[in-house]
Amino acid sequence: MMERNGRSTLRLRSVFISDIHLGFKGCSAELLLEFLHHVDMDTLFLVGDIIDVWSMQKSMFWPQSHNNVLRTILGKAKRGTKVIFVPGNHDEVFRDFDGAVFGNLEIHREYIHYCADSRRVLVLHGDEFDSVVKCSPWLAKLGSNIYDILLAINPYINRVRRMLNLPHWSLSAYLKSKAKQAVQYIGSFEDAVAQAARKRGVQAVVCGHIHRAEIRDIDGILYCNDGDWVESCSSLVEDYSGQLRLIDWPTLREELRAEAAALSVGQAA
Repeated sequence: MMERNGRSTLRLRSVFISDIHLGFKGCSAELLLEFLHHVDMDTLFLVGDIIDVWSMQKSMFWPQSHNNVLRTILGKAKRGTKVIFVPGNHDEVFRDFDGAVFGNLEIHREYIHYCADSRRVLVLHGDEFDSVVKCSPWLAKLGSNIYDILLAINPYINRVRRMLNLPHWSLSAYLKSKAKQAVQYIGSFEDAVAQAARKRGVQAVVCGHIHRAEIRDIDGILYCNDGDWVESCSSLVEDYSGQLRLIDWPTLREELRAEAAALSVGQAA
């Protein structure tokens, strides 16, 4: 169970986030900032594609909100949160710093995390299990360009949806869920990641990369994907008993707001 600090701040043992894509127009930086301001954690895992170097190589985009995300993360590290950065394919330039330690921030190609219940968890981004990225980088970048167009449309769609008091929604995620080949790819990816975890002798694995939040058992291995911050705006968290669960921030945000509103009404009465 998650602990509370104050009215709405969640106190957690570990938080896993990935695929933020800072430097890309489809990044939901404002939602991520809200989430980071509502959680305190002992360890923060940045599971790849935090900074979208691929996107910035095509066109430079870096608004204040993206800068604020980095400042907030570094601020947590300064106040004692251990930050583990596992670079992905979009920020692979940082893989050259594997093993580097900067105060409370560490960079690792992959990492073994011990949960509170003693389970060993392999943490990696996951692009090495993507056969397209592994075997044909130029094809991956072509697919990324098309995908980026879909992702870039999301903020405009959700701006209109907010005006209509509708919940957060992702066009690209919807299309992926309807595409048979995409569903088959996701299943193959998850199986490959779980198999690699089994070979390493761990009980669970946490990854990102495919922008699909999921927790499921795959032949005795707990497969966890923490999602992303361009489509689902989700995170994987560990409480102090070692339980792992997914947080859908747009949904939880509305629940917290409703809870605060009800409390205000109760106090007024």
